[in-house]
Amino acid sequence: MSPPVAPAGWSRWLVPPAALSVHLSIGQAYAWSVFKPPLESALGLNGTESALPFQLAIVMLGLSAAFGGTLVERNGPRWAMTVALVCFSSGFLLSALGAATQQYWLIVLGYGFVGGIGLGIGYISPVSTLIKWFPDRPGMATGIAIMGFGGGALIASPWSAQMLESFGSDSGGIATAFLVHGLSYAVFMLLGVLLVRVPRTGKPVDRGPSVLEGPQVSARGAVRTPQFWCLWIVLCMNVTAGIGILEKAAPMITDFFADTSTPVSATAAAGFVALLSAANMAGRIGWSSTSDLIGRKNIYRVYLGVGALMYLAIALFGDSSKPLFILAALVILSFYGGGFATIPAYLKDLFGTYQVGAIHGRLLTAWSTAGVLGPLIVNWIADRQEEAGRHGASLYGLSFAIMIGLLVVGFVANELVRPVHPRHHVPVPAPKEAADDRRQQPESA
Repeated sequence: MSPPVAPAGWSRWLVPPAALSVHLSIGQAYAWSVFKPPLESALGLNGTESALPFQLAIVMLGLSAAFGGTLVERNGPRWAMTVALVCFSSGFLLSALGAATQQYWLIVLGYGFVGGIGLGIGYISPVSTLIKWFPDRPGMATGIAIMGFGGGALIASPWSAQMLESFGSDSGGIATAFLVHGLSYAVFMLLGVLLVRVPRTGKPVDRGPSVLEGPQVSARGAVRTPQFWCLWIVLCMNVTAGIGILEKAAPMITDFFADTSTPVSATAAAGFVALLSAANMAGRIGWSSTSDLIGRKNIYRVYLGVGALMYLAIALFGDSSKPLFILAALVILSFYGGGFATIPAYLKDLFGTYQVGAIHGRLLTAWSTAGVLGPLIVNWIADRQEEAGRHGASLYGLSFAIMIGLLVVGFVANELVRPVHPRHHVPVPAPKEAADDRRQQPESA
C-alpha cells in the first residue's frame, strides 16, 4: 500500500484529526476496568484472571511499537493505520465470540494478543507523519495524538457502561458490547486511514533550526549507557504506579466505599474511570509543558516523589474521604500521562535527536513490563486478601505499600541520571545523511 501523497493545496491541519481518529479509538484500552466486574461475574473469574487481556494488550503494545517501527516507516501511515484497524477491531470480534461461547481464552487472544498488536502499531502510526508535516511545531503535533490516546477512555468508559446496562452484564450482553465496539471503532479508524497524507517529495519541511545540534548518541550506543537503563527504570516505575490504579479503577473505588454510608454504583465507578482518563489526558499536555520550564529531572522528581505521597494518602485516609481518594488518584494518573509525554524530551536531552525515535521505541519495553507488573501486583494481592476474609480498602493496603516502594526506586534511579559520557557520542551526520537516517528510524511516541 503506497503512502498517499498530498495534492497541491492540501492542508496539513487535516492530518491531526486523522491521527486522533486512531488514538481515540485505541485509547479504549484504558477503559478495560469497566468490563472486569461483568466478566468476573459471568465467567467466574478472579481479579487477576480478568486483568489478563489488558496485561497482554499492553505487553503487545510495547513489543509491537519497539519492533514494528521500521515497518511503519517503510510502508507509510496508511498501511500502519490499516493494520491497526484490522488488528484492533478483529480483537474485539474475537472477544465477542469468546464471551458468547464463554471461552475466556478467546477474549485473551483477541483483546490481548491481536488487539494489542493493533494498539502498538496504531500508537506509533501517525507520529513520524505529523513530525514531517509540522517540523516547526513537532511537540504540539505529536502531543495531540498522544493526548488522544490518553483520552480514549473518556469516551469509551461511559459508552461501555451504558451498553452493558442496555444489553445486560451476562456473557451475551458482554459479547454484544464487544461486537459493537469492534464495528464502531473500525468505522471511526477508517476515517483516519482515508484522510491521512504524507508531504509531497521536495516539499520544504525543514524550516526550523537543525535538529542535530549538540552531542548525539546512536540507538545502539544508548542502550549501552547507564542513563538509558536508569530512564527505563524511571518509566517502568511511573507506569506501574499509574496502571495499577487505572486497570482496576472501577472495582477499586467500589471496594473502597462498599462498607461506608456512601457506596459507589457501577455508573459512578464508570464515571470515575472517565475522570481518570481526563487526568491522564491533561497530564500529557500540562506536565510535559511544565518540564520545559523546570527541567526533566525536576518534573520526574514530582511524578515519583509526589506520586508516592498520593499513594500514601490513599492508603491511610482514602476510605474515609471520597474527595481525597478521587483527588489523589487523579494526580497519580496525571503523572502517569505526563511521564509518557515527557520521556521523549528527556531522551532528547541526554542522547540528542539523531536516533531518538529508535531509542524511544526500545524504551517502550518498560511499558510492556509495567503493563504486567502493575495489574499483577494489585489484582493478585487483592485476590489473596479476599481469600483471607478481608474486604473493602484492606484489599489494597499491601499493594499500595509496594507501589510506594517502587516509586521510591524510580526516584533514586532519576537522581542517578547524569550527562552521557563523550565516549558514547557519534559524529553528527551531514544534512543529507541525517535526513536519510530520520526517514529510516522508527518515530514512536
